[in-house]
Amino acid sequence: MRVEEFTYPLPESAIAQEAIEPRHDARLLDTRDMSDHVFLDLPSMLRPGDVVVVNETKVRAARLVGQRAGTGGEVELLVLTARTDGMWEAMARPARRLRPGVEIEFEGLAATVVEGPDNGIVAVDLRADDVEAAIAAAGRVPLPPYFKGTLSDSSRYQTMFARSTGSAAAPTAGLHFTPEVVRRLQTRGIEVASVDLHVGIDTFRPISVDRIEDHRMHSEWCSIPEATADAIVRARQTGGRVVAIGTTVVRALESFADEGGVVECRAGETALFLKPGDEFRVVDALVTNFHVPGSTLVVLIAAFMGDKWREAYQTALKRGYRFLSFGDAMYAERQAP
Repeated sequence: MRVEEFTYPLPESAIAQEAIEPRHDARLLDTRDMSDHVFLDLPSMLRPGDVVVVNETKVRAARLVGQRAGTGGEVELLVLTARTDGMWEAMARPARRLRPGVEIEFEGLAATVVEGPDNGIVAVDLRADDVEAAIAAAGRVPLPPYFKGTLSDSSRYQTMFARSTGSAAAPTAGLHFTPEVVRRLQTRGIEVASVDLHVGIDTFRPISVDRIEDHRMHSEWCSIPEATADAIVRARQTGGRVVAIGTTVVRALESFADEGGVVECRAGETALFLKPGDEFRVVDALVTNFHVPGSTLVVLIAAFMGDKWREAYQTALKRGYRFLSFGDAMYAERQAP
């Protein structure tokens, strides 16, 4: 399949440049009948006995701006993830001259390039008494490059569920939740459970090859707690559905499910790339924002809901829905096999 099959015309005017307040006032398109709602309506669109699964990851203050030792040239790193060998992967700008051995100095933190650059990504040795604390002190939350607006508070780019630091971008479908949405879900008999997937580069990087089968997915760390695996079992036993809040939740659940759709309680890396024709064993319904044309996220949406994804996107554009990270959302159900 060619990447062009998963693109669509996105006018710049449709890209959200401000964050809606309150969060639950964002619009929500029900793709079952293409009806318009607001996010606060989500609980009434679901059934008692369903389980809603959110991503509790927290965005790291991963954007570091420093100077190259010796030359003083400015270098920007977007820290992605810690590797098992103690090195860190990061997107670098400018990356072309960052060869192994190059030293970069940040406030309270030093880095040595160990590998790369490879498509703009380098492996670096970060040095500080406490690396995570040093990143938090020296860095800034990395807002998406297509967002030209400003946030009065960087916490607006965190979900209300954010607990575990490790992501380079927010799981944006979760940005619409408020305590009132959760209260209404619980009142309706809908359980809220969580996974933890550290969002990486593929969330915001377009596919750079012609065929999606040739795309190499960037590995991300995720974990499924026992409480979430148990909640899914309970929902299945009573005829409830699994409703994923965002594509990151879909990938986490489907990565650790067996052939019977039983989700394992464990943690590890996933490079799962869900494409049309792949089987979804766990997730029955999905709430997600509208994504960058030609991205792995659009491919996942097409795999989940079939050709109807294009009708949903066209409808949203026609009706003035706001797209991408701070935009509106849609509700979709899995297409029949």
